[in-house]
Amino acid sequence: MAENSNIFLESIYLIVSFNRDLMEIIGMSMYVSISALLIAASVGLPLGALLATRSFFGSKVISIIVNAFMGMPPVVAGLIIYMLLSRGGPLGLLGLLYTPSAMIIAQCILILPIIAALSRQVIEDANREYNLLFLSLRIDTFTRIKTLLIECRFSLITVLLAGFGRAIAEVGAVMIVGGNIEHSTRTMTTSIQMEISKGNLELAMALGIILLFLSLSINILMNILKTYFQNTNGVSRDE
Repeated sequence: MAENSNIFLESIYLIVSFNRDLMEIIGMSMYVSISALLIAASVGLPLGALLATRSFFGSKVISIIVNAFMGMPPVVAGLIIYMLLSRGGPLGLLGLLYTPSAMIIAQCILILPIIAALSRQVIEDANREYNLLFLSLRIDTFTRIKTLLIECRFSLITVLLAGFGRAIAEVGAVMIVGGNIEHSTRTMTTSIQMEISKGNLELAMALGIILLFLSLSINILMNILKTYFQNTNGVSRDE
């Protein structure tokens, strides 16, 4: 018990003293996850909005594929990207394997279906509610999508937070394509796995505390936004 207490105290000291290695790992994790989120959001939100507002040839197939890929095992995504980026792969000449760019690609593949599917559901409900108004105004598809994205912005922020939470907690895919290289491609999740195997429990515990804090913060933000969105809707309806 005393030994565990010492490990916990030492992990707290690493955090409050802004340990260089700890900050470097956290910085890499945030860089990779935020970059992946921005790229995935720039594709997933418009795709979800398009699927929610337009019925075109292949739209149902795309929706099924997007929903199916929400549950893609991370190691499968990592394996696919590894084969694409390896020397014998079609993209091997780019030299992206075992770099932060490869990890960003892996996380994009994992969270893009989540953002697209959840945003489609959110926007589809709003589109159904405002459909008659849009038809009466005879607005085009682009304006409809733009209006719905703005109208659903609070709900879509929770979708993005869910995507970020999925990305920051990823370990399998980023381990495969990043290689967990010191001072280069180490993230919080891959470092925890490695440090535990090495017996360096202080650093692993410190990283675990940061991950737990991020997870709690994301969930608190999602609940705050959800409550705010519900209250806003309630006020607008009463008025």
